[in-house]
Amino acid sequence: MNAFRIRRMVAVAFKEFIQMRRDRLTFGMMVGIPLIQLTLFGFAINSNPKNLPTAVVAGDHGQYARTFLRAMENSGYFQITAEFDEEGARQALLLGRVQFVLTIPPDFSRALLRGDRPEILVEADATDPAATSNALSTLQTLARTAWDRDLRGPLANLAGKPGPVELVTHAKFNPEAVTQYNIVPGLMGVVLTMTMVMITALAITRERERGTMENLLSMPVRPLEVMLGKIIPYILVGYIQVTLILLASRLVFHVPVAGSLPLLLGAVFVFIAANLAVGVTFSSVAANQLQAMQMSFFFFLPSLLLSGFMFPFRGMPVWAQCVGEIFPLTHFLRIIRGIMLKGSGLDAAFTEIWPIAIFLVVALAVALRRYRQTLD
Repeated sequence: MNAFRIRRMVAVAFKEFIQMRRDRLTFGMMVGIPLIQLTLFGFAINSNPKNLPTAVVAGDHGQYARTFLRAMENSGYFQITAEFDEEGARQALLLGRVQFVLTIPPDFSRALLRGDRPEILVEADATDPAATSNALSTLQTLARTAWDRDLRGPLANLAGKPGPVELVTHAKFNPEAVTQYNIVPGLMGVVLTMTMVMITALAITRERERGTMENLLSMPVRPLEVMLGKIIPYILVGYIQVTLILLASRLVFHVPVAGSLPLLLGAVFVFIAANLAVGVTFSSVAANQLQAMQMSFFFFLPSLLLSGFMFPFRGMPVWAQCVGEIFPLTHFLRIIRGIMLKGSGLDAAFTEIWPIAIFLVVALAVALRRYRQTLD
């Protein structure tokens, strides 16, 4: 038996470097994934969101009401986006266009000066408790200190404890701030993204590596027929996963389903199809199953981090939010949480379904184009 030789070991290592250089996709993944993680965790991820959109229902436009609104904006947590009537503000909160609704009652300034401690109502979209907790804590402080400069001299007694106003907070859709209400519905989207993309990413590369691709190409089928034939069986698999998660969320975690279950299942169909189309696209592009899995992970990582599942979506910078809007998971999380926790209807769901549908069409078009190239 030959003794260990450093020269032979170096030769094998040199061969591996050559192989690595030739496999550009794998090398790109080794470099790209750490860069993506550094970028996302260093610049995009923020567990303390600021500038949260806030709607105002103003029954009083006096000096003291304006002082409180300016104090809210100066805190950095609130961004006053619009003034609504009560119905418009509730609708904006239901559709997720604003995070808070602030209601200032009529004769607010007069009641404050009389020492009647008028109520200010704050309604928060608490479907994601992490997105609102710090802002609500800051608001409690503002309710005691916002008028310190105004309440002096004869009015100084109003600035003492318990404060000149009474802040009434309503955490809508998840009043007890139960984390499972936010996480469990979101897990449906995460599980479907991970499994649907990875499973179908192996569909065509598996045929090629097993030597059965020639048989498939010899059959009188069009590329679109092959793509849909690869996708349809896994739609059933996706619905089985959805059923299991819904049962667990209801029976184990007691997550309510306030909206329409048929609407939820219809939105799930579009989402599953979009992820399956991504997997087939990767399968058409990849040269082997390893590359297909690498592409799947490369897609799944930013989807998970930029969708709002792990970190508040509104806490990310604008550029990260724009990137996050591309991924189907971002829109599906809004749909599933809206239907299950808010009881959202078709109008609210459709605003998030059509971006997923566009993504589906684009992914299928790319897959068909790449599949035709494999026929040559």
